Amino acid sequence: MFTVLRKFGFAFGNFRAAAALLLITLGAMPAAASAHLQCAPYARETSGIALSGRAAGWWDQAEGRYARGNAPKEGAVLAFRATHSMRAGHVATVAKVVDERHVLLNHANWSRPGMIERNAMAEDVSAKGDWSEVRVFFAPIGKLGLRSSPAFGFIYADKAVGTRMAMRD
Repeated sequence: MFTVLRKFGFAFGNFRAAAALLLITLGAMPAAASAHLQCAPYARETSGIALSGRAAGWWDQAEGRYARGNAPKEGAVLAFRATHSMRAGHVATVAKVVDERHVLLNHANWSRPGMIERNAMAEDVSAKGDWSEVRVFFAPIGKLGLRSSPAFGFIYADKAVGTRMAMRD
């Protein structure tokens, strides 16, 4: 690092210049190289749903704050349950509803750590058509994953119903 700084004319005493060069260098690195993006912060950013913590806890956190249900809707968050292989659960934002059994998801950290996937196909494979079992596109195999994942359902960006509205005269 100091060799690089000397090459560009920086002296060891010129800390500000060295710090500026370091920040420029770090700023040019791809996000995946500096840290792994998790699904929950990505879903919060893309959906506008202000929940936090482990993805598996989003469904319960949403109760009373956001509407929830089992029908896909653009902008909603699909909340997956925690499992042995997915201990923190998973959340993904619905980018587009294709039909009642297929949606395109935007999400992070599914196919590999920190990877952002846009328009990844997800398919409802539940017996009742209630999105309680879902298969999601898995990049390493280039198709829907071989196993299904259990899901709670969808958290909608709309605020929960039940709050009192002021009456107009």
